[in-house]
Amino acid sequence: MSFVINHRFGGAERDPPASTFPLLLDELEVRLEDEEHASISVIHESEWGLGVYHGGYVTFEHVEGDGEPRHMRNVPRKKVLDMMQKIASGDLPALEAEAWEDGY
Repeated sequence: MSFVINHRFGGAERDPPASTFPLLLDELEVRLEDEEHASISVIHESEWGLGVYHGGYVTFEHVEGDGEPRHMRNVPRKKVLDMMQKIASGDLPALEAEAWEDGY
């Protein structure tokens, strides 16, 4: 399976090692006042993706608009990392089973 990560301040990487995920999350902890660059993301080749924002706000959606977006608030870092690994490996059923709320 293939996936892409999108960094907070620009740039993307295809299929980086899982060790990149904590560093990607760390990007959310600097320049908190910068609302234009507020998220990072992991997008699976199926075009399902996770968007992650400061404070543990996570979105799950089909980036081409097929289906309704969902979200969770205050997701602990460890769980976010687990979710990032699941989307990267294509474990969409496990992510679908999470307690998402509708919309953004």
